[in-house]
Amino acid sequence: MKKKYLIGVDLGTSSTKAALFHIDGKMVAEASADVPIYYPEPGVVEQENEDFYRTAAQTVQNCIRESNIDPKEVTAIAFDSQMAGVGAIDENYESVSRFDSWLDMRCEPYIKFLEENYGELITTLTGCPPTCNHGPKILWWQNERPEEHKQIAKFVMPGGYVAGKMAGLKAEQAFIDYTYIHFSALSNALQGDWSDEICEKTGVDMDRLPQIVDPWQVIGEVTNQAAADFGLATGTVIAAGCGDTAAGALGAGIVKAGMMFDTAGTASVLAGCTEQFAPDVKNKALLTMRSVIPGLWHPLAYIAGGGQALTWFRDQFFDTHKGEIRSEEDMYTHMEKLADKAPLGADDLYFSPHLTGRICPATPEMRGAWIGFSFSHNRGHFYRAILESIAYEYAYYLQILKDLIPRLNLTEARAIGGGARSGVWNQIKANVLGVPFVRLDRSEFGTWGSAMIAGKAAGIYDDLVQVAYEHAQPAGDPAHPDQEHHQRYMKRVDNYILLQATLADTFREFSN
Repeated sequence: MKKKYLIGVDLGTSSTKAALFHIDGKMVAEASADVPIYYPEPGVVEQENEDFYRTAAQTVQNCIRESNIDPKEVTAIAFDSQMAGVGAIDENYESVSRFDSWLDMRCEPYIKFLEENYGELITTLTGCPPTCNHGPKILWWQNERPEEHKQIAKFVMPGGYVAGKMAGLKAEQAFIDYTYIHFSALSNALQGDWSDEICEKTGVDMDRLPQIVDPWQVIGEVTNQAAADFGLATGTVIAAGCGDTAAGALGAGIVKAGMMFDTAGTASVLAGCTEQFAPDVKNKALLTMRSVIPGLWHPLAYIAGGGQALTWFRDQFFDTHKGEIRSEEDMYTHMEKLADKAPLGADDLYFSPHLTGRICPATPEMRGAWIGFSFSHNRGHFYRAILESIAYEYAYYLQILKDLIPRLNLTEARAIGGGARSGVWNQIKANVLGVPFVRLDRSEFGTWGSAMIAGKAAGIYDDLVQVAYEHAQPAGDPAHPDQEHHQRYMKRVDNYILLQATLADTFREFSN
């Protein structure tokens, strides 16, 4: 029997990752490549659309070469990509300008314009308050770069650019799948289309917006040129793909209401899974993203440098070459032991993890803070306070979610990323949130999520819920919540939320 394989490619901000999977879910090969980021002047952050294509081709070629398979055995390919930036193409699907990164803040005046004039409408319809994403960026190009804007036929995502170029599409065939559109500021998320009302009020030209499609829609096949670039066979199926967070959630098996998804990486992201679209109009903290799975939604929020705070603390307060501790991994183990010895609540020491500003809700003036330390506190207390602060912030997100959907029954959180290896941190999160924390027995999630989408596009998989859930198995026993500790943490969560509100007011006052 001829073997069948699938390829998923994750087009991230700083790197591209590709992975080759057998249709039984086993990863056969993987490869990665750095993607340049350009900073031509203060506040400007750009990338080249062609770098996304080049690195995708490079990593897929490496996977084919490493696995030594026949390229004809690759049935389909799909891409996921960073979600909030925008790229632009002309009528021939060629790049018009550099990719406007989600890190680029030139559009800030238009974020304020949308918030002040249409903030409630946008949050209600898209599920996401105005922020640094597609709508404000499109308005920036339209108003600040009118000559370049005239050349733009369509705005596209990195995944849409690479897939469309592989398939030889023209601009009228440009697409975006529905998992991105909460970040558009221009959509009606429930209906899954562009909002005539928002576009008319804001003056956005709807003709420059791509068609909205399902993630598994076949958008074309690999052309002769793309086959040479990628090392694939001509005619290989190309699926539309999805946003990187949506692909990661699918890869982690977050496919049932009540499940949660904790990305314990450089950013700390907590996403839920619900059957109800419930935009956070009141707090504007939660962003409600469509799941790849029809009928499901992922309300989520994140701390921009949550995991990075741990690295900062290690580098500033510990010496990795002191004594017997030689490696970074050993140092984290040492720090974890110190935190585990510190008492619950770190003897009333609190930490604010927003070292570069708070994202959810948007409070860019905020910075980090230690509150309540005395001469009795040591490094173990301080490190535990950092770990607990992330859990407290997550608890704040869940309070909002439970207010929006009172009958939602939270069943478990699945943790991925480097921080998921910390048993102490998983236990703290379980105790604070009152739900089991599960670490998964695989390392690749975005590429596997994309590969599953490719498999559905090619007719290999019928039920993505079943496939995703069966292939996301726990690694060891979950961290179950200690109910006594959970009750003790509840008061500390209330204290933390009050302190964050006070800090937000204080930093706003400082910035004036």
